[in-house]
Amino acid sequence: MTAQLNPRGDVAVLVPAAGAGVRLGPGAPKALRPLAGEPLLVHAVRRIAAAPSVHTIVVAAPAADVESVRLLLAPVAPVTVVPGGAERQASVAAALAAVPAGPEIILVHDAARALTPPELVESVAAAVRGGHDAVIPVLPVVDTVKEVDAGERVLGTVDRAALRAVQTPQGFRRSVLTAAHEAAGDALTDDAGLVEKLGVAVVCVPGSELALKITRPFDLALAEHLLATGA
Repeated sequence: MTAQLNPRGDVAVLVPAAGAGVRLGPGAPKALRPLAGEPLLVHAVRRIAAAPSVHTIVVAAPAADVESVRLLLAPVAPVTVVPGGAERQASVAAALAAVPAGPEIILVHDAARALTPPELVESVAAAVRGGHDAVIPVLPVVDTVKEVDAGERVLGTVDRAALRAVQTPQGFRRSVLTAAHEAAGDALTDDAGLVEKLGVAVVCVPGSELALKITRPFDLALAEHLLATGA
């Protein structure tokens, strides 16, 4: 039986959490690394569950850790936990298959973006609800970006005015995301990329500085600081 949060909600959130997270250093799978005494996944799920339109959360956990992840999240929120795959795309597809009938808005969220505010979940969902097939939260690119060749020689400067840094949760109409994963031929790390291959328009909404991706030890230290200051 699939666990439910708000029976009247129209949103299901998929959380692929089976990745190793090698850039964070040796240790447990990235989603289970501690942040202020709790795993990243716990922080992420707690914030997702606080979004009022969320009906269902499905976590794709490392296959060997499904039961322990289920027990870990039980006090946090009603969550369905399924075995993830070797690649992110396989984990998202497994989580998508576990979504019950009902929610027609599907959000895909990185557990590593553990401080993402519930307001961003609602903003992305509202944009899909408003008629868009695919929605991504973004921030402007603030650094100068250079294009280089294989020898690290600069080929030119990219106009950053047309660039955006993409975050999650990414939101989709259910039928669109299902079709994208059924047609997936490459193990892309971005669900919007799969949807783009179908020729579906992807729309941007403002992201959040708090939705930073915790990938390196520095990111973890920054997230610890943000939590200590009330984020």
